[in-house]
Amino acid sequence: MMGNKMRVVIALSGGVDSTVAAVILKEGGYQVIGVTMQIWPPDKVVPEIDRFGGCCGVSAIEEAKRAAHKLGIPHYVMNFRDVFAQKVIADFYQEYSRGRTPNPCIRCNQYIKFGTLFDRAKELGADFIVTGHHARIEKDEANGRYLLKKGFDQRKDQSYVLYSLTQEQLSHILLPIGNLTKEKVREIARELGLPIATKPESQDICFIPDNNYPDFLKEYVPQAVKPGPILNKQGSVLGQHRGIVSYTIGQRRGLGISAKEPMYVTAIDQERNTIVIGSKQEAHGNELVASKLNWISIAKLEQTITAKAKIRYRHKEVEAEVTPLDGDKVQVKFKEPQMAITPGQAVVFYREDTAIGGGIIEKARR
Repeated sequence: MMGNKMRVVIALSGGVDSTVAAVILKEGGYQVIGVTMQIWPPDKVVPEIDRFGGCCGVSAIEEAKRAAHKLGIPHYVMNFRDVFAQKVIADFYQEYSRGRTPNPCIRCNQYIKFGTLFDRAKELGADFIVTGHHARIEKDEANGRYLLKKGFDQRKDQSYVLYSLTQEQLSHILLPIGNLTKEKVREIARELGLPIATKPESQDICFIPDNNYPDFLKEYVPQAVKPGPILNKQGSVLGQHRGIVSYTIGQRRGLGISAKEPMYVTAIDQERNTIVIGSKQEAHGNELVASKLNWISIAKLEQTITAKAKIRYRHKEVEAEVTPLDGDKVQVKFKEPQMAITPGQAVVFYREDTAIGGGIIEKARR
């Protein structure tokens, strides 16, 4: 890979993936600039700031600085706190207050990494923005469209959280580790003597200490932590919930209900402040409606297609029919019922290793 001294800005998180991505590009002849995004919330939200983790926390910034120094590349810390609060955190608590379960990583990629940071990169004269995502970008020479493809390491594939990228963004993004396994990435880091070679991956949402959603949300949406009834599908009261933000569709643990069979959350009604529970079978759905669509391999969905659909990041893709509806929506009918179709999450459509597009789940149907 020869860069011909092209200038690139890499989102340097202090983790092994982004650091190795920087290594690959520097060795390929690119002029690499490392940028770490400072996005942690105000102190009143996270009073013990040293506990703030994730890809852009205090410790991550220090690790990114050390990595940049070892690689011999310039490094900047850019304050994106306000835009992150507006585009990611505000959406997070608004969605939970509606009884929905958002994916803040998708919002961060859409509005922060490939939005605000993308704009800053252009101001620095960069030709491309770079991240350590396990995904690939290719151009279809037949129709001129940029394609988003799964990462070579299927276990680490992150194309799902990148489905909202536009053609303009895709044309200016490089994903250098998309063709590598995670083991190979760590091997490269070990060979360079980078301490982050064995750094574990963060599984928590970056702006919530200890992954404690209710404590984080109660300041902003107190109505969402108000106790209310737990119902069955017939409307009988079975118990009391702790506030709708403590629950998500498909949840089994922590319901506090005694029953002959395992019970799952099947619906959350924000207006009535109720949680509905039912059997595992009742937690399955046959179809969904999605909106806020973004198409990648095609310009627009004109007719019903058959594709593999993924309804959560860790969800296994399943066969489905995707039909366009009025109002820029689609109906998705699954070949087999799916567990815990969750409003607020994304549904992403694939053909083999290529992402066709995706959208946000609005409602499930059984």
